[in-house]
Amino acid sequence: MKSKILNALLVFSSLFGYLEWGQDKKMFLFQIEAELFSKIPHDPLAILHPFILFPLIGQILLIITLIKKNPSKLLTYIGIAGIGILMALLLLIGCLGKNLMIASSVIPFLAISFLAIMHYRKIKIS
Repeated sequence: MKSKILNALLVFSSLFGYLEWGQDKKMFLFQIEAELFSKIPHDPLAILHPFILFPLIGQILLIITLIKKNPSKLLTYIGIAGIGILMALLLLIGCLGKNLMIASSVIPFLAISFLAIMHYRKIKIS
């Protein structure tokens, strides 16, 4: 049960990454995802950018682990890696741009990822 809770927290925390660009543009990742999903029927190629596709696949894999009776360690690791690519980029942007809001929005995902990896290293499921 702890595995499912950690995986649900991973998906949830990934939605609260924060971005700012330009003079007055700022969004959380859940807002960006909602905008992307609304554009898919009109422009399905809009999601084919690696920084959109890999985190989306990571979220889908983590959601699959929530549906399965026994969450897969491999799917969880791949999901963390897929979302982690975007979160690492956000952390880099936040640190280089000296934007504490962007950098700190990544901390919950990183902390839960660390806890999930430590948890899955201790248990014997595949």
